[in-house]
Formats: sequence, C-alpha cells, structure tokens
Amino acid sequence: MKAAEFVKKGQVEIVDVPKPELTGTTDAVIKVVRACVCGSDLWFFRGISDRKAGSRIGHEAIGIVEEVGSDVKNVQPGDFVIVPFTHGCGHCAACLAGFDGDCMNRQPIENAGYQAQYLDYENADGALVKVPGQPSDYSEETLNSLLTLSDIMATGYHAAASAEVKPGDTVVVMGDGAVGLAGILSAKLIGAKRIISTSRHADRQALAKEFGATDNVPERDEEAVQHIMELTDGNGADAILECVGTAKSYATAQQVARPGSIIGRVGIPQKEDINSKELFMNNTGLRGGIAAVTTYDKKFLLDAVLNHKINPGKVFTKSFKLDDIQAAYEAMDKREVIKSLLIMD
Repeated sequence: MKAAEFVKKGQVEIVDVPKPELTGTTDAVIKVVRACVCGSDLWFFRGISDRKAGSRIGHEAIGIVEEVGSDVKNVQPGDFVIVPFTHGCGHCAACLAGFDGDCMNRQPIENAGYQAQYLDYENADGALVKVPGQPSDYSEETLNSLLTLSDIMATGYHAAASAEVKPGDTVVVMGDGAVGLAGILSAKLIGAKRIISTSRHADRQALAKEFGATDNVPERDEEAVQHIMELTDGNGADAILECVGTAKSYATAQQVARPGSIIGRVGIPQKEDINSKELFMNNTGLRGGIAAVTTYDKKFLLDAVLNHKINPGKVFTKSFKLDDIQAAYEAMDKREVIKSLLIMD
C-alpha cells in the first residue's frame, strides 16, 4: 500500500509498504476513504518539533472496517467509521469520566499513520465511531464534515466545553486555523451571543463569519488586547478559546479574560511555563487538553453533522491525491489553504 512518511524538515513522501495486519485482539484494520493534514503536522514539517525520519504521519481519517480482532464486538467488517486520533478503550477511569483522549490503556501502534491507504487501529471497540450506511450514501460536503469529527471539530468543541461557554456569552477565539474555526462553530452551536475571531487572512475571516463570528480582531499583542477590550466595553470575554499554543496567544488570552472567566486551551503548548500569578489575581480558570473525540462524536457531534446543524467540512479548501502529499503540506505551510483534504484512490 501507499503511506506517507516524514523525511526531514520541509519534506514528506509517499512510500510503498506492506498492508497492515492486526497486531492485537482489540485492533481493527481500516481502509482509509479520506484523510487530511492537520495544523499540528506543520510543527514537525517546519522543524519546530522533533520527528523521527521514516515515521508514518497523519492522525485524521474516515474509512471502512476491513478486519477486526477477536475481542472487537461493536464494529465489524464493512462498517463505515470515523477514525479518531484518540484511541479510548471505553472502560478505564478516564474514558468512563468522558476523557477518552486521555485513555489510561492506550499503547500506540508503531507506524500507524492515517495518511495511508490502510491503517491498524488500536482500541477499535471503544474508540471507533460508526456512521450509518456507506460513504456512497453521503454528499462530498457531508463526507468532509464527517472527516472533521476525527479531530478538529471535536477539538474545537473541547475548547468551548473546557471554557464552559454558555448561551449569551461573549467569546474570544485565539487562532484562525481549522481548530479555531471549529471553536467558533462550537461557540455558536452552544449559543454564544458574541464571538470575536482573531484572523489576519481574508479567507479565514470570511469562514469565521459564516461559522458565527460577530467581530474580528486582526491585530496582535497589545493592539489586539486594546481592540478586544474596546469591543467588550472594557470588561473582557466570558470565555476564551486558545487554539494556537504559543506564548503570544496565551498572553493575549489572559489579558482579555474578565475576572472569573475560563480559558479553554486545546493548542499544543509550545512553552512549558505560564503566568499563573496573573491567572490567580484575576480568578481566571485554565482548562483543556486533548479532546474526548469519541465521547463528543457519539453524544452529539455526529448527529449535528448528519442533521446539517453544522458543516465544519468547509475548512477543507483544496483536495489532493495521496501521491501529492508534499503539495498538500506545502499548501498549508504557505497558508494557501485552510486545511488540505486527502482523497484516497
């Protein structure tokens, strides 16, 4: 089969490798229908984070179950499934508490990158999300939205849930990538009255507005803080969704938080320390982490997509064949697209 691998900074490639076989009784082999490139993939592509040369890449997909281990009961060959980047077992303390992204029984399978024609998936029984019917039953638009449920839509929702967004709230969303846009959509779904996006790019501003943003702040640093405080009559936001992970984004999030608000963070932190004294002095809460993808999908996000309440698949602004994986990464790296879609042969 074909699979994408990391080569070095700025370079990924397609290689021919053996089709995966089951490595455990709780696994499933999935034939990938669609995958995509994530903003977090750009960290290693840009050389900001370390990655082993020759390692498989990608962590978002939808597909068809081809084979299951002997202990898998909830899915069977032929099922159409969302393949979360999380692998919750469904029965440990974390999963039972609704935090399947922090499953205590996960032991990742080596070389299980999702940017491939097939993948071996761990904890299939607890983590895979069945979709009614087959891919051929759905429009291209709906298939794209289903793909977002493997990561970015659930992650954006996790930011809103962690920030405890409520109907009528004023929300600031830090980040204009796919996760930030999904955060805007999530805040709107929950019922936020005012949603302030923070984009400097016309295409992302337009989609943010379509998803529910009422205002946009393109400035950065102190100018951004001043603009947001002006928009909120000096009060700050009721909830802040931090969908970037940089020190600059965190600093802005803290400065625009009204006393007693909560920052919901889902951007992978790129700096170890954070100003906890500033959080303390403002009674600002800080929550968030890895999204509970399976939990959110099964509870309401899958139904929201199938009932056309949300259409997060609009974040895919260009599609590529798997063979064109380098171009898919470069397009995101250069911000020529919001998110690159990979359609399998």
